Amino acid sequence: MRLAALCSGGKDSSYALWLASKESHEIAWLVTMIPEREDSWMFHYPNIHLMDLFAECSDLPLIKGETKGVKEQEVGDLKANLSELEIDGVISGAVASTYQKERIEQVCKELGLTSITPLWNQNLLGLLQDMLESGFEVIITSASAEGLNEEWLGRRIDNECIQDLKELHEDFGINPAGEGGEYETLVLDAPFFKKRINLIKTRKIWKIDSGRLLVEKAETLEKA
Repeated sequence: MRLAALCSGGKDSSYALWLASKESHEIAWLVTMIPEREDSWMFHYPNIHLMDLFAECSDLPLIKGETKGVKEQEVGDLKANLSELEIDGVISGAVASTYQKERIEQVCKELGLTSITPLWNQNLLGLLQDMLESGFEVIITSASAEGLNEEWLGRRIDNECIQDLKELHEDFGINPAGEGGEYETLVLDAPFFKKRINLIKTRKIWKIDSGRLLVEKAETLEKA
């Protein structure tokens, strides 16, 4: 099938894209919705401005749509952007969020498209391990849950990080994949990248019990 991938530059949407491409689907477009609000119900916000670099690394065309980030209205904004594309289906990185999955399915049904969710109901810690073993390089760009402090900002997801997330899940009940907004991520390298993203200048913003890593300057580099 000819597909559009809903992509934010984070780990879940990127890994879903990768899995779908391995099933011989044609990835025709990256679609990124840019919310005006940081607390969008549907769409990833931190460092969304880096999607141009992500698209360059992926060597895929990028469609950027705008949304006010208002609950339920976001669905209409997404539908308007997808309706302009000649595609058969849509890939999303929904893992456990019924809210997100059902609304994307609703849009797809109205447009006569297939909704593809390769990560749905997968083991959360297993997904992180699979991403790591597949060659994804991912860092944490926001943290807003008990047990996550400023030191987590910019941390790479590696075996030690996965173990720490497992322990935080056991101690505090946080979703280890960040599906509840506990943390957000940025993919710096992936198996389907032709180039990789290199961060030049970042700044940590921390307020009381949550914060984010703001990427102020970045570039793409050829892969070794």
